[in-house]
Amino acid sequence: MADLHQILFTMHILYSLALGIWATGIFARKVSISGNFWGAILTYALLAAAALLLGIVLLLSGYEPRSSRVLVYVLYMIWLAIIMPGLFSLMSGRDDRQAALAFALLAFFNASTSLSMIQRELVGPWILAP
Repeated sequence: MADLHQILFTMHILYSLALGIWATGIFARKVSISGNFWGAILTYALLAAAALLLGIVLLLSGYEPRSSRVLVYVLYMIWLAIIMPGLFSLMSGRDDRQAALAFALLAFFNASTSLSMIQRELVGPWILAP
C-alpha cells in the first residue's frame, strides 16, 4: 500500500504541473475557463483526497513516514485536497483571465509544496512504527 500511496502522490504532482500549464495557456490565450478545466479541478481534488485517505489507512495500520512528522503530513494533505475547490469557491466561480492566472499560480505552488514534502520525507518511505 505504501507503493500505491507513492504512485498516487507522484500522479498528484504531475497533475498539478499539468493544471498549471493548462491554466497558463488559458491565461495567455485570453479565453475563459471551460467546463473541462473545472472537471480537471475536481479530478485534482479527488486524487489528493485519495492519497490522503490511503495515507490515513497506512497511519492506522501502524506505518508512518520516515520523518515521523505525522501531523505535518496530514495538514499538508488536507491543504492539497481542499485548496483548489476552495479557490473556486473564493472566486465565486469566476472564469475570466485573472481566475486562470490564480489557478495556474496555485497549481504550481501545490506542485512545489508536494516536491518539498518528498524532500523532507513526509510522504515516504513508510516504515512500521516501533
